[in-house]
Amino acid sequence: MKPFNLNEELRSHIKNIKPYSSARHEFTGTAAIFLDANENPYAGQFNRYPDPDQAELKSIISEIKEIPVENIFLGNGSDEAIDLLVRAFCEPGKDQIITTPPTYGMYKVVASINNIFNREVYLKPDFSLPVNEILDSITPQTKIIFICSPNNPTGNSFPTEDLIKIIRKSVKLVVVDEAYIDFSSQKSLTGLRDFPNLVVLQTLSKAYGMAGLRIGLATGSKDIIKILNTIKPPYNISSASISAAIETLKNPNKINSHREEIIREREKLVSELTSLKFVKEVFPGDANFLLVRVDDARDCYLYLKNNGIIVRDRSAEANCSGCLRISVGTPDENQALVETLKKFNSHNP
Repeated sequence: MKPFNLNEELRSHIKNIKPYSSARHEFTGTAAIFLDANENPYAGQFNRYPDPDQAELKSIISEIKEIPVENIFLGNGSDEAIDLLVRAFCEPGKDQIITTPPTYGMYKVVASINNIFNREVYLKPDFSLPVNEILDSITPQTKIIFICSPNNPTGNSFPTEDLIKIIRKSVKLVVVDEAYIDFSSQKSLTGLRDFPNLVVLQTLSKAYGMAGLRIGLATGSKDIIKILNTIKPPYNISSASISAAIETLKNPNKINSHREEIIREREKLVSELTSLKFVKEVFPGDANFLLVRVDDARDCYLYLKNNGIIVRDRSAEANCSGCLRISVGTPDENQALVETLKKFNSHNP
């Protein structure tokens, strides 16, 4: 089998593209006066442009994740990394990606925006990964395979051996989205350094509690990370987001405590929800949410909404008929959810 060849997979014009060279890229060291970037000189918290390389933040993430800095790309959410990967590898109107519905919707959205065909290979009815079907669906035009694990909206993780089989046999770029990996007992794939065709996406939005900062990360070979850094906007993460993320990451005990409480609350919710008559199934989950099949998802969704509780109706997703996706909240929020569902239950004997 022909090995993965980055130069052959990249769009031809990307290979020699010259990145925008910002003022901060051209300067290293310390200085007293900055007259290079046309900034407002009057002191303020954010009057200077942010570090385009996010060096300090990457260094902290590198230590936490045990990943070398040169293998880390930071983006404006994981969505930026998804978009950049598609633009780097997929020729509009010609190339394809593969996704596995039901899954995270942005893969399809980004493909549509960039005029890339999205070949959908549906998960099995039990939401397991159709490994052989994915491999059989690969064509010469296939450039990227997107797999979300733990998956959104189903919450389940896919076996590592299944993912490795696809990575090894596809000889295509495989992007494994691990946005919810911190809530799973399954080990991250970021430690797999021997696969040049693997990119792993993670985020600070979920377990780290920084959704409002919009910081996602992609890890992969140095060559792929270099490409992402070449084609990204120079200042893609704001100074405010960088500073806030650094401060938050300095308190790992608080982050871990919240993560562990979310996992405990998730298991409590499973027990509470399965006791309700109108709940047909609570799917096992490795994320900070649960997929729940109920008798009438729309009525339940509207009842919760009218009582000030917002969940997501996922009934239109493949194999998710009658399903709500419910995020795990604080203990008080979860208790309010359960009490409201009990009232709904009593109205629907």
